[in-house]
Amino acid sequence: MRINQIIIVIALFVSTQCYAQETFTSKLIDSKTEQPVVFATIQFNSKSGVISNDNGEFNITIKRAIKETDSLVISCLGYEEKRIGLLNFNAPTIYLTSKTVDLSEVLVTNKNYTIDEILDKIKDGLTVNYDFSYSKRKLFFRASHYIDMQKRDVDIENSTIPEINQFFIDSLIATIPKKVDNHTEILGELYGEIAAEKQQKIDILKSCRLFDESMEVDLSNYEKRFNDIFKKHIKRDSYFKIKSGWFSTKQDIDPSIFGEEQENDFTDGGILDEQKKQDSIRKIGFLHYRKLMIHQFENNNFIDEDNDLNFIHKSRRYEFEIADYAYINDMFVYVITFKPKRSEDYAGTMYVNTEDFAVVRVDYKNIKPLSKFSLLGISKKEYLKEGTIIFQKNDNEKYTLKYKDETSGVIFGVKRPLKIVEKNKNVSGRRKQNEVKGDVHFIARNIDKTELIVFETESISESDFKNFKEKSLVTPVDLAKYDPEFWKGYNIIEPNKALKEFKAIGIEE
Repeated sequence: MRINQIIIVIALFVSTQCYAQETFTSKLIDSKTEQPVVFATIQFNSKSGVISNDNGEFNITIKRAIKETDSLVISCLGYEEKRIGLLNFNAPTIYLTSKTVDLSEVLVTNKNYTIDEILDKIKDGLTVNYDFSYSKRKLFFRASHYIDMQKRDVDIENSTIPEINQFFIDSLIATIPKKVDNHTEILGELYGEIAAEKQQKIDILKSCRLFDESMEVDLSNYEKRFNDIFKKHIKRDSYFKIKSGWFSTKQDIDPSIFGEEQENDFTDGGILDEQKKQDSIRKIGFLHYRKLMIHQFENNNFIDEDNDLNFIHKSRRYEFEIADYAYINDMFVYVITFKPKRSEDYAGTMYVNTEDFAVVRVDYKNIKPLSKFSLLGISKKEYLKEGTIIFQKNDNEKYTLKYKDETSGVIFGVKRPLKIVEKNKNVSGRRKQNEVKGDVHFIARNIDKTELIVFETESISESDFKNFKEKSLVTPVDLAKYDPEFWKGYNIIEPNKALKEFKAIGIEE
């Protein structure tokens, strides 16, 4: 064989090894109940693993050629660990078998503690069991926002401006979408001290935003239609008196309606220009905003004393019970349920390592509205907050966040009379020129679902953190429909059904 042929063969072999990768997809099912197994850990090695989603689904990409000895290790609280070979993988469904734990197994290395003794040891371990030091966390973050307009009524009682009638208002309201959702996904590396309120830096490796541009309210259309009407009926030197119930405010006429200023002046250009300004700020500040959001989300848990998940720090306000024992990731755990004695908000289950008394998982849900406000026809109710938090040990033998999923829900309502009066003090006779009077009734339900998986946590020094330079001007790729190819070759959280079915209006298959 000639030397050039040898070089070609070597080059082909090296390129094959460099680019060989394979993605494995499956769904985890309980062998007895046939229900999905959620939040299971699917591990390829100590540096590569994912979590099954809320439908038991996962996919994991191995970025090298598969060997005969390669396998996935699947572990989940309350189930037998399962090992699946990858060489001839063909398993659209994987069944897991529940595992029972004998109390005598737990007590081999531990005494029979009372629930109060366990709680005291959990509190003592909060400052030593968890890692708050400088680290680099490779992660995937997904934030989904859903809006459901349950009521959007404006009833015109009286109008002295013929064009502003019930038909006109109904036509405007019809352009407001009843249901809207958008999703942001980020794959990146977060640098800094894990502790809350500490400065962070982020390297966003890839990001996308799924949203339907046609579902966004077109304020430019509203502004043009109203301006055309105002030019016809409103005097240049008038002002508006806006009254709702007991409250009233004065609003000067925007002179740009009559062409006296440029329409695109950010300094004082009306609603449309303010929207453009906010959109511009949002694009420039994408990295900074999402970095803060991710860091706050990873620290929003039971460790911080000031957090509303206060069932450990304020344990006297809760009732606890050792409900069971379980086995997960080579450790025995207490399964401890909690619920409020009086006025606290959450109930749930925590899983505590029997050796070091670290809380390795918490499932929680509010049992009553977290807050309610209603005054003079304006209302807000935080009716939902539920989630799961999972920790795992890192190379320092301390615990860091592995996975967090949280869903929160808020209902907003407005039911008030509204009167807009044009007044002018420079005309003879009565100052009142025009009036529009009616009733407004809006109800909106907002749901936010946020997920975070940390693939690996690597300790770094303070100087490593200071020397890392952010690429601040980062913007996500905008997608009008879910694209399974976008994250091909990357390990992420498998999307749920709503995200997979996302598609902007007008997008053809």
